[in-house]
Amino acid sequence: MNDWPEGWSDQNRGSRYGSGSGSAQPESARVMRQVRRPAPGAYGGGPDSGPPQYVGGIPEQPSYVDGGEGYDSGYNTGQVYGGGGGGDLPGSRMRERPAPNWRRRIKWTTITVVTVLVVTTVGTYFWADSKLKREVDLSTVIDRPEAGDGTNYLIVGSDSREGLTSAQKKELHTGSADGKRTDSMMILHVGGSGDTLISLPRDSDVEIPTYVGSESGKTFKGTGRHTKLNAAYAEDGPTLLVRAVEYNTGLHIDHYVEIGFNGFANIVDAVGGVEITIDKGFKDKYSGADFKAGRQTLNGEQALAFVRTRHAFAASDLERTKNQQKFLSALAHQVATPSTVLNPFKLYPTMGAGLDSLIVDKDMSLWDLASMFWAMKGVSGGDGMSLNMPISGNTPNGNLQWDKTKVKTLVNELNNGDKVTVSGN
Repeated sequence: MNDWPEGWSDQNRGSRYGSGSGSAQPESARVMRQVRRPAPGAYGGGPDSGPPQYVGGIPEQPSYVDGGEGYDSGYNTGQVYGGGGGGDLPGSRMRERPAPNWRRRIKWTTITVVTVLVVTTVGTYFWADSKLKREVDLSTVIDRPEAGDGTNYLIVGSDSREGLTSAQKKELHTGSADGKRTDSMMILHVGGSGDTLISLPRDSDVEIPTYVGSESGKTFKGTGRHTKLNAAYAEDGPTLLVRAVEYNTGLHIDHYVEIGFNGFANIVDAVGGVEITIDKGFKDKYSGADFKAGRQTLNGEQALAFVRTRHAFAASDLERTKNQQKFLSALAHQVATPSTVLNPFKLYPTMGAGLDSLIVDKDMSLWDLASMFWAMKGVSGGDGMSLNMPISGNTPNGNLQWDKTKVKTLVNELNNGDKVTVSGN
């Protein structure tokens, strides 16, 4: 029995779904290839004769070439749904991938980078600000001179051994003296007419004026007593030192910055050492210095010995202050190099070592500290000048006597924003 009525073929099915028809009517089953059952006797025998036997048991296959019998054009072309055309299944053709929107990508990449930079910068600022030790209250200093042009920083290098082990004290040749004294004192003036770095020899002769005790709050009347400048620090710390400097110079001190032995050495090591040229070699058993002439890179231990040495020089403290200026300027220059600033593995340890070891006044901001740093770098680069406080000789007690006329001229030039014309020893 045939699957389709007699005479039904692929061409006379009428309106059908497939074979290019536009009809929306679906067919209930996929069109199968037409197979006709042979009529009785088709194999050459009687009605009851069975199919012929083939060699190998494989019957001859019908040909579907060029529309031969049994060829189903609709199925063979792969058309299942109507609608005519090229015979592609819906969705079988690959959709073209849209071209990338580079403007959009660049925009979002820029936004992401800027956001990361802003967050990192803000985070670094608050991290650094939290590390500053704002321990000096300059508001307790009495009878202060009027502020002039620019900003004046009093920079102090103390011989504090805080945080040093016995082994480190021996290695750094610091000794084990109690209390704190000042090994170096400088005034850095940042002004419109250029930056000026002035060293104050620790043996400078100064008068101790009336002052208020930093801890007791008691007023100590001035008696005209003279002593070395570093003794003022030993007597009542930073506030009395500021009071003595202002009273004996007439220059208003805006900010106070102090660093100890350990912090100084740590900063130098964190930056990877500081390159400096030593004009003439020297040795000093007290500081541990042992240097040959020439250009060389000093580590923290060597740097500390370099800035502390005074017994090896005929000019003693005056020569030491020159070396301190020279080294601090070189250190500022080294910290500001791209190899440090652009390398977070160097920058953050350097910042951490410096901020951990600094003691500053309560009004000091990171911007003030940055201004001081860049001014130090400018002095080393030739944009400013450095000098010792002008000296006229020695007092009867052996202290260094300031040249009062030159000091007055120097202070007036700084206060008025004029170019400094005074030279020091």
